[in-house]
Amino acid sequence: MIMDSVDLKSYGIGTVLDQDSPKNALFKIAKESGLLAESREFAKHLDSLDKLGHLRQLFEIPLIKDLPCSKKEKYDGEEECLYFCGNSLGLKPKKADVYLNEVAKDWGRTAVFMHFNGLYPAALCDMYPKPLLVKIIGAAKESEVAVMNGLTVNLHLLMVSFYRPTEKKYKIVIEDHAFPSDRYAVVSQMKLHNVNPNDGLITCKPRKGEEIIRTEDILRVLEEEGDSVALVMLSGVQYYTGQKFDIKVITEAAKTKGCIVGWDLAHAIGNVKLALHEWNVDFATWCSYKYLNSGAGGISGIFVHELHHGKNHHPQLLGWWSNAQSTRFEMRKEVDIAEGADSFRLCNPPPLLVAPHMASLEIFDQAPESERMAKQYLLTGYLEWLISFLLKDEVKIITPAIPRERGCQLSFVFKRDLKEVHKELESRGIVCDVRLPSVMRIAPTPLYNKYEEVYRFVIILKEVLEAES
Repeated sequence: MIMDSVDLKSYGIGTVLDQDSPKNALFKIAKESGLLAESREFAKHLDSLDKLGHLRQLFEIPLIKDLPCSKKEKYDGEEECLYFCGNSLGLKPKKADVYLNEVAKDWGRTAVFMHFNGLYPAALCDMYPKPLLVKIIGAAKESEVAVMNGLTVNLHLLMVSFYRPTEKKYKIVIEDHAFPSDRYAVVSQMKLHNVNPNDGLITCKPRKGEEIIRTEDILRVLEEEGDSVALVMLSGVQYYTGQKFDIKVITEAAKTKGCIVGWDLAHAIGNVKLALHEWNVDFATWCSYKYLNSGAGGISGIFVHELHHGKNHHPQLLGWWSNAQSTRFEMRKEVDIAEGADSFRLCNPPPLLVAPHMASLEIFDQAPESERMAKQYLLTGYLEWLISFLLKDEVKIITPAIPRERGCQLSFVFKRDLKEVHKELESRGIVCDVRLPSVMRIAPTPLYNKYEEVYRFVIILKEVLEAES
């Protein structure tokens, strides 16, 4: 297997394979700079080399005083918080206000005429994000992408078409500890087809004593069960552990068994490199409010490989927006089906959700994927190394150590009461989250987080743990 490489020329050390340890890269940079890798000065030096650092100013960073959980009377409330929760809700692009206000003004100024006029015309607004999303997900053309609904709604619409169980091929493969909505959606689809989930649901699990699901174990399940599997439906990045699944390899293995393969990319899009068309993924869907920074409840999107375009053997639920744009307003009795992924749309899109989506996607367009991946490699690697150097006896990292098997997020398990640690961090203006039973998730993101923020987080975490000892 050919490993991806990471271009770190801007950091002065050339190109490395992303299976290499970020620690080695960090030590090379430290040696060149004459600074200690564990020093705050070194974190500032990394920030000075960061080619994406200027993008931070395009986001609104919450102040400590505005956080409901902070002790603003004890800590400087005018300071920006340390925000590591982009895996749950990304920060707001400043342009979101501009675009939202403009759409609202279009509504007020022109009323019904906003359907075809203004910044994001209501009848056309879902077309604007498509060319930007094509690059982020690795689609071949815009017809493979549609912007619509929310993630779980889209999962259901896609499974209506792609989960077609037969007497012999009816099972669905998901990962153990899948995000609840995925499991609920899958189980409910099985019940609609009178498939007993106790028999039809296959969960890929970590080995005993391990946290991560090995790729070879997923491939073994597909080899052993594949002849009875109708659908493989996994997460691109596992929300709890932060593990990135090998989409290419798993998809290829599943297809050799005649399985349809779909992916939930909620924690993958805007986070890791994707090449959905090249990898022959049948379908995928995602949300836009995590790493895509498009606001809580932001509009979702789907990918449908062009191999499935125009094929009549995939039944679909249809609505007005399933009709081709060119004939939609002819109000035909029979649908003139839209091309590709757009045929899965049902109703007119919301311009008030497209507006913040565009504000964020335009920032991505200023951040070449190679630079995002390089910063992610070092930024998350820096967090990993600092934790292992300063807190190895207190914190266990359960996210894969190999960079190509993860994204931004690291998941920690503590040897003490996680709730109290989290509460104290929040009181100091550090925003992260916990997932029961025992994991804290930290996600430094390349578009707006700084190396110095990572340094400060680890130092504060060390102080909190020592104070509670």
